[in-house]
Amino acid sequence: MADTRHLFRIDVELGPMLDIGAVPAGHRRVIPITGGSFSGERLSGKVLPGGADWNLVRPDGTVYLWARYTLQADDGTLIMITNDGLQPGDPATMARILAGEPIDMSAWYAKTRPTFEVAGDKYAWLNQRIFVGSLLPAGPTAVSIDIEEML
Repeated sequence: MADTRHLFRIDVELGPMLDIGAVPAGHRRVIPITGGSFSGERLSGKVLPGGADWNLVRPDGTVYLWARYTLQADDGTLIMITNDGLQPGDPATMARILAGEPIDMSAWYAKTRPTFEVAGDKYAWLNQRIFVGSLLPAGPTAVSIDIEEML
C-alpha cells in the first residue's frame, strides 16, 4: 500500500442544488460552492465562492463528481482545484445525505482525485504531486474532504 501524508481537510459550503435532469449520460445536477475553509499543517485558508460540482448520477446509480473551485491560502495565494471522483451507492442513501440525515458510514465510499493549479514557487509542489480525497457528508449544505498526498 502506498504511503500518504495528510495535506488538509476542506470544509465546503454548498448552495441549493440545481437539478438539470435526465441527459444522455445520466441525471445531471449542479451544486454551487458558496464558501468554506481548509486547514492542514502545511497549508490553510478559505474556499472562495463561485465554483460548483457538476455531478452526474450514472445509469448504474454511481455518482460521478466533478467540481472546480478556487482556494485562497492564508498568505493570499490563489489555488485552483479540480476534484473528480466516484460515489457508488443506492439512491436512498444519497437522498438521506441530501436531506441532512445520518447514514451508515461503514457502507459509504466516496473518493476523489484532486488536482491543483498554482502559480509561483512557494506552492509549486501542488502542481507536481498526486492526491487522493475522502469525501464526507456534513449535512444538506456542506461537505468535507480529507485530502492525502501520495508519497
